[in-house]
Amino acid sequence: MFHLNSKQLEHQYVFYLSNFLSWEQREHATNWILFPQNIGTHLSIDETALSQGELYTVITNKAAKGKKGSLVAMIKGTDSEIVNDILKQIPVDARRKVKEVTLDMAASMEKIVRKSFTKADLVTDRFHVQKLAYDAVQEMRIAYRWEAIEQENKEMELARELGKSFVPYRLENGDTEKQLLARSRYLLFKNEHNWTPSQVHRAEILFNKYPALEKAYKLSRELAHIYQTSKLKGVAFTKLAQWYDKVEKAGFKSFRTVARTIQNHYLSILNFFDNRSTNASAESFNAKIKAFRNQFRGVRNVEFFLFRLANIYA
Repeated sequence: MFHLNSKQLEHQYVFYLSNFLSWEQREHATNWILFPQNIGTHLSIDETALSQGELYTVITNKAAKGKKGSLVAMIKGTDSEIVNDILKQIPVDARRKVKEVTLDMAASMEKIVRKSFTKADLVTDRFHVQKLAYDAVQEMRIAYRWEAIEQENKEMELARELGKSFVPYRLENGDTEKQLLARSRYLLFKNEHNWTPSQVHRAEILFNKYPALEKAYKLSRELAHIYQTSKLKGVAFTKLAQWYDKVEKAGFKSFRTVARTIQNHYLSILNFFDNRSTNASAESFNAKIKAFRNQFRGVRNVEFFLFRLANIYA
């Protein structure tokens, strides 16, 4: 409309109109940006990728609700020693005022919180714990699907040797075995009360054919039920212990791994039941960063990207 070259306009904006060149954090922005004034009593910590898989540790203030003032720190990498060295620049008194930090089960994140926010309670995000159980169910489903594919391959080879055309066996809903297992993926994530009529029918066939999968599905739903219904930490502890016993008796390898992981993080998992805090704010902030990144089809100038991110969220 104004006969301006877009690249020239972008250049003018970056280097003259935006105050980017006078940004006080520009020199070290590629490695870290820090905003001590945004620290609060309840924080979230997570990791995000900007471009080409480069990870950054992101610390946000829950009180800001993903708006201006929410970004506390963004530090390149996830090495706990490097991140803690940067966070030391925040006054000790401010860091000691942090009461609670939500995080996933990454060991590096736990080390960062324990060393930098010494007075804070660690709260393991409930959705990461539940996802482990869902993944364990899916692992069993996928193992059965590979077996079904292998069996079908053998039947096809046999039919070829006998000079017959191969006609796969179809179940009462019209699925073959491998289709049944492939199409059951989503229903195994959902509560059975939310299944559609076709999913109810498919689940009946699936669980009749693979009773172990039904048992695994029920274990995953029981874990979700503990999170949904337990209001007191003591009650949750008892229910988790009972769930752990059921997992041991079931004998599923993937679920034993889940149970051991919960056992290793049980203190921070139980802290959820104090305030029912989750890491959803951190995940939401990561989604905003990704959406911002996608708007510009990637991050070509990391410094300027972080400058704009700081203007909006810091």
